[in-house]
Amino acid sequence: MAVGAASQPGQFTVTADAAVVARQLGRPPRGLRRVAHRCPCGLPDVVETAPRLADGTPFPTLYYLTCPRAVAAMSRLEAAGVMREMQEKLAAEATLRAAYQAAHRDYLARRDEVARAAGVAPLPPGTQSAGGMPSRVKCLHALAAHELAVPGANPLGRQALAAAGRWWAAGPCVSPGAARESAVETVVEPQGGRSRAAGETGADAPQGTQGGRAGAPEAR
Repeated sequence: MAVGAASQPGQFTVTADAAVVARQLGRPPRGLRRVAHRCPCGLPDVVETAPRLADGTPFPTLYYLTCPRAVAAMSRLEAAGVMREMQEKLAAEATLRAAYQAAHRDYLARRDEVARAAGVAPLPPGTQSAGGMPSRVKCLHALAAHELAVPGANPLGRQALAAAGRWWAAGPCVSPGAARESAVETVVEPQGGRSRAAGETGADAPQGTQGGRAGAPEAR
């Protein structure tokens, strides 16, 4: 899958990208900093999020898979037992273990750099990275998002993407025009701030996986 152009970090104010992501998720995203990867159709499919929300709450998932078709493709692989197979490969293959551990270090380093760029404190040492790294396989969505955002960084994310098939072949997952209409005023704040949209109630979004942990909000 070809790597698309990523948008620049910073504040999104009533932009097509922020509106599309809101449409993909079914609500305004939180902590959005930039589009980290685009689907071949041109829409965002991975976003980069701030490591902390405006109130300082840890937000450990740096790269979040937003395209609902890509999310469904990863869920199908998980249901088919692919994570168990990957876990067995990790136990058996030293080279794969080393590459997966390197992916973990890459994720942590990038998350710390984003924290500095966002003007927030890095997450405490020992905070998980995502997807079960460095020794377990717990969420293909997070591993695939890492590989899409940083091509060549995550060996198991790369395997998951290869097995997922062409989820983008049917065309855009949402209509950009409809997305703009449904998010008439979406503001995504830098420095770890949560997004706001006209009519938003402020209620917490549903918890997800993608590397999130109990007690900490996931990156949607």
